[in-house]
This record gives sequence, structure tokens and C-alpha cells, in this order.
Amino acid sequence: MKPKNTICLWFDREAEEAARFYAATFPDSRVIAVHEAPSDYPGGKAGDVLTVEFTVAGIPCLGLNGGPQFRPSEAFSFQIATDDQEETDRYWNAIVGSGGQESSCGWCRDRWGLFWQITPRALTDALAAGGAEAKRAFAAMMPMKKIDIAAIERARRG
Repeated sequence: MKPKNTICLWFDREAEEAARFYAATFPDSRVIAVHEAPSDYPGGKAGDVLTVEFTVAGIPCLGLNGGPQFRPSEAFSFQIATDDQEETDRYWNAIVGSGGQESSCGWCRDRWGLFWQITPRALTDALAAGGAEAKRAFAAMMPMKKIDIAAIERARRG
């Protein structure tokens, strides 16, 4: 049964490659179906991969090979909650190490231009604590690229 709501992600021509990378990288992720264009269209030709149905960490997505007209921005990102530094490092290194790019405060961009927030639960817990504890954790996070959980926990304790 198809979900009622699906995230549609615009790609130039690499929706299938991206979907397979996400399926190999994140648990509860898989490629469900690959659909070819029945005829020529502005972004491609009949027989080209037009759409790819997949999930990312259980979230239903559709990759659309629509052409180069539109690029992703930070206005949309996947936020992946991590339980420890090993998991944080694994996802960060998979995205950045496969042609992606680091940003700040736990954000990075994959090689297809999509943005990811690799966010340790220790950080969200620290920020949710409020008060001086949250302020210290927030100040510690601001200069970071990949989140360092030990540094966040030290800041949280004061």
C-alpha cells in the first residue's frame, strides 16, 4: 500500500544512485522500485530512469530525475538522530567521504546536493534541558562541523 504522504526529491539524473547510497548507508532504508520514462520529456528520453521509490530511515521518498533546473537548499534537510559518537561518525563520514561536504553545527551536504543534519541525541537532550546548561551546550556546538558528543557533554556539565 502506497503511503499517503511521500517526500519528492528532485535530482538531475542520479536519483537511483542516490537512493541506493541512502539504502546502503541508513538502517530501515531501501530501494522499492525504479520507473523508466515512457516517452521523451524535458529532462531526458524514453527509457531513462524517471523516478525511484525508496525509504530513508523509514521515511517514504520519491526521487525524480527532473533535470538541472532546480537544486536542493538548506531549506530542506534530513535530520538523523544518533545514539553515540560511533554512529555520528559513521553517517557523517559516509556522506562527506563519498563526495559530500561539511557544513556547520552537524550539517553536511551529500554529493547530490541534499542536506543532512547528523544530530546526536546528547545534543538535542542538552538543548532541551534549557537554562545555562542549554546555553553552554549551544555555545560549544556553534563552532563545530561534525558534532563532538564528549565536548557537548563537558559543556553541559559546566
